[in-house]
Amino acid sequence: VQLQASGGGLVQAGGSLRLSCNASGRSSRLYVMGWFRQAPGKDREFVATIARVTGTTSYTDSVKGRYTISRENAKNTVYLQMNSLKPEDTAVYYCAASGSVAPTPPITSYSYNYWGQGTLVTVSS
Repeated sequence: VQLQASGGGLVQAGGSLRLSCNASGRSSRLYVMGWFRQAPGKDREFVATIARVTGTTSYTDSVKGRYTISRENAKNTVYLQMNSLKPEDTAVYYCAASGSVAPTPPITSYSYNYWGQGTLVTVSS
């Protein structure tokens, strides 16, 4: 399984970006896909996740109401629409995938088996 993330870039505060994550290879059992981020000098943190079959989502509190995760199963792709971006959203964003079938998608990084290479999001003030 390979995950390819794209869509990062430089944006001013208040702006928007959409990240994409495409899964290839044996992706049929990737029931959950999510996004994590790592800011300079900080630990990697959970951002959002979605169950590919049910569409159940979870978000970290700091992005609720601003970010939307969605999926397009026919394309094995997950999106992260980021609106009202803030300088503190600056980080490398990683997509991740899991074979978890739990009723609620996991939010811990150790629950994810596959990781993309990361895409840098920089929000200027």
